[in-house]
Amino acid sequence: MIEQKLYIMSTYSQIYLHIIFAVKGRASIISPAWENDLYKFITGIVKNKGQKLLIINGSADHLHLLISLKPSCRISDLVREIKKSSNIYINDNFVPLRSFSWQEGYAVFSYNKSSINTVVSYIKKQKEHHKKITFKDEYKKFLIKFGIDYDERFLFDEIEN
Repeated sequence: MIEQKLYIMSTYSQIYLHIIFAVKGRASIISPAWENDLYKFITGIVKNKGQKLLIINGSADHLHLLISLKPSCRISDLVREIKKSSNIYINDNFVPLRSFSWQEGYAVFSYNKSSINTVVSYIKKQKEHHKKITFKDEYKKFLIKFGIDYDERFLFDEIEN
């Protein structure tokens, strides 16, 4: 009898995603008074989904997340859960009259390991960065940098005056 060996190949991955999404209407409603609580809450969501959040930061109208993603996780499901759960959390704890919501959609960009320190530094400096450039202009620069075609009419839900 010939002995056969069974070899099992493990799954190895290195997927880094930079996710950006905005408050509906790009309203400047994320307050410094509670943004750290929001960041901790979102970190918990990502961790509970079995993923690793490397950094989260943003400004009053949007967030940036850098996540190390396992291949078994669908990014659309993860972002939907982050936005849905954090929306409820914000309205229940920080915003009177349940008037907070995230805008539909998001942007996601992939990076290699050698770029991670640069992306972390960029996300860390969001508040300083947005003293010089608007979120809308920043968002467009990312789309152009990554060669993503877009229609200006569908980038943002604008605040109506």
